[in-house]
Amino acid sequence: MNLNQSTTVPSGKDIPRKWFVIDAAGQTLGRLASHAASVLAGKTNPLYTPYIDMGDHVIVINAEKIQLTGMKASQKLYRRYTGFPGGLREEEFSKLLVRRPEKILEEAIKGMLPKSKLGRQMFTKLKVYKGQDHPHHAQQPQTLEMHRSGKPMHLARAKQEHQKQAA
Repeated sequence: MNLNQSTTVPSGKDIPRKWFVIDAAGQTLGRLASHAASVLAGKTNPLYTPYIDMGDHVIVINAEKIQLTGMKASQKLYRRYTGFPGGLREEEFSKLLVRRPEKILEEAIKGMLPKSKLGRQMFTKLKVYKGQDHPHHAQQPQTLEMHRSGKPMHLARAKQEHQKQAA
């Protein structure tokens, strides 16, 4: 038994950051956003520390192919305030999806990050693009596949294998 164990506290300077690509085609908005937010916050990192930005970069492609469940596509409203009296603007999900689909994903993911300087720093590592193309090929991003349940593919496969063994 080793009595000299110590907890490793990472420094914010020497954190190796990875780049991940998530394809939003056919994905549910909230499930994709929560998974992207956890990667941005660094919760998938074994050395996760709440007060240090440990997150990786996330690139989301095909933002125009995101889906909502139920009747939300016709009922969901996005509000913003211009700063002038009476300047509250409302826009339906379907209209915003046509005009600027990146904004939908950005708002959903930003809402799942901390509301502080740290959360704003995490948000800068998110890149959302309308189509299949993105300008970050030089960073050699890895594909992050998601199961339709919203879990990363490797966790969904492990759960399915466990259920097969139990049966």
